Amino acid sequence: MEPGTSLHILVIEDNPDLAANVCDFLEAKGHVADAAGDGITGLHLAITKNYDAIVLDIVLPGMDGLTLCRKFREEARRNTPVLMLTARDALDDRVAGLECGADDYVLKPFALRELEARLKALVRRARQDVTAGVLQVGDLEFDPAVFTLRRGSRAIALPPIPLKLLEVLMRASPRVIKREDLERAVWGDAPPDSDALRSHMHTVRSAVDGPDEPPLIHTLRGVGYRIASPDAL
Repeated sequence: MEPGTSLHILVIEDNPDLAANVCDFLEAKGHVADAAGDGITGLHLAITKNYDAIVLDIVLPGMDGLTLCRKFREEARRNTPVLMLTARDALDDRVAGLECGADDYVLKPFALRELEARLKALVRRARQDVTAGVLQVGDLEFDPAVFTLRRGSRAIALPPIPLKLLEVLMRASPRVIKREDLERAVWGDAPPDSDALRSHMHTVRSAVDGPDEPPLIHTLRGVGYRIASPDAL
């Protein structure tokens, strides 16, 4: 992203003072900021307008941030980067936010400069994903711009976390990705319990590898996972 590039940001936060501070800071930095004080209004704006990124609080009237994020990803099928605001001591909230499809989070109270830096990083990464085009491994294709996943003629639907795991593996194919690297790519520094990755990878494998299809998902016990077509092994 070029220095000085203006972003269009949606701030969904029910604390009017905090929302005003965030919007005023972003606008002083040359960005455009809209605000919504409840979840229902926020989801409506997020779906009907094109934003570069969304700042989303978890505790909201009308519809909480976790429900909003899940609907935005799974029902509206939108891939706009979401930066979630969470309480410093609420690890479960941070993990839940990432599970619902948030891309990153900041802990309250936060520095406005850090918030802007994280938003820029999310937008930069999202734009790189779009320009990278469709990912393909064997007959499996994933378009990160529109969240469409197909194997041959078969359309596949995956929840946000398994889809993120699959994207990381496809970008690295046919290399093996260690368990800890997969966890860091998806959950950052708020890793879940030890069984969560295994459970999500089971979801990926069940969706991607049909009973009559050559397996693409491979487990290296004690090391990690990879996705590769049979001729690449």
